[in-house]
Amino acid sequence: MRSSLFLSVLLCGCLGLVPAAAQQPLRGVWITNVASDALTSRAKIQQTVRRCKEYGFTHLFVVVWNGGYTLYPSAVQQKYIGIKQHPAFTGRDPLREMITEAHALGLRVHAWFEFGFSYAHRDSNNRWLQMYPQWVGRNNNGALLQKNGFYWWSSLHPDPQQLMLSLVKEVVRKYAVDGVQGDDRLPAMPAEGGYDPYTIKLYADTHQGAAPPQDPKQRQWLQWKADQLSLYGKKMYQSVKAIRPDCMVSWAPSIYPWSKEEYLQDWPAWLEGGYADMLFPQLYRYSSAAYETLLKQLQQQIPLQHRHRVYPGMLTSLGDGYQASDTLMQQFITLNRRYGFEGEVFFYYETLNRTSTSLYKK
Repeated sequence: MRSSLFLSVLLCGCLGLVPAAAQQPLRGVWITNVASDALTSRAKIQQTVRRCKEYGFTHLFVVVWNGGYTLYPSAVQQKYIGIKQHPAFTGRDPLREMITEAHALGLRVHAWFEFGFSYAHRDSNNRWLQMYPQWVGRNNNGALLQKNGFYWWSSLHPDPQQLMLSLVKEVVRKYAVDGVQGDDRLPAMPAEGGYDPYTIKLYADTHQGAAPPQDPKQRQWLQWKADQLSLYGKKMYQSVKAIRPDCMVSWAPSIYPWSKEEYLQDWPAWLEGGYADMLFPQLYRYSSAAYETLLKQLQQQIPLQHRHRVYPGMLTSLGDGYQASDTLMQQFITLNRRYGFEGEVFFYYETLNRTSTSLYKK
């Protein structure tokens, strides 16, 4: 039986290829409340942190906003919908518990706002929609904006923008987090959106009264929507830095240019604009060949001066039971080093639990 040192080798074995001047590699993992019990109790959090430490991870990206609820007790959320936090976590503060346990072992904690501008999943009539119907996104047929089962606000509307900004600022002020993170839903919106009354008027006000094109992916119209979200990402970045300059702001968007074409995430502009301390593109593939294809594209998309800010996101587990083999994970990491990326983030924490029986426990 292989020892628990295997994953350390898996994660660190190629570090000798990194130039001496490079920053210490980042080894991250996303921790969620979906298809995982990692956050269900203080004891589980302690176990989660110990396992991450043992396996060589340095950064924990912990979900704080999921399914239209904050997992931590939120005065902001209480003000908006009269509910302080996710019902499953009432009476606890899993974010504070995670920070305490992780910092004690020298690990960094990032508050991950996973749902972003999506207010519901497979629930077209939840509390947010009932209370704030004017926020909802609309497609070009006037229907509720939804994609892959997720229902979305109009991400260009100032009210949901203010909500998300207030939640992020609340966390930065209230908790000793090392960073905050948006992903493929923050800042983002399905490209099919933009036909809510607010966005139609905003477009008209800046285009001599013209209505938006009926084709949601018409080139100029799509770029205009993406630019509005980029401005919002910059505003969020600057707002965090005004409170705590040392708090990292990171984003985990989809791969480019798909990210812009489908979710209006023009993230190369975020790097160039200086409002991304770290960026983790989701290079989610099931084979080393497909992964390498994306990695080559990513290398070409990132100017050398920004390379130290970019770390691939790797798909290693899914809630449906998918688990990448140890060989495949090692191949991913070897490829990362070969193409000059000095770290990576695993999706998601259950990777460790699913392999620990045979690989990682002494």
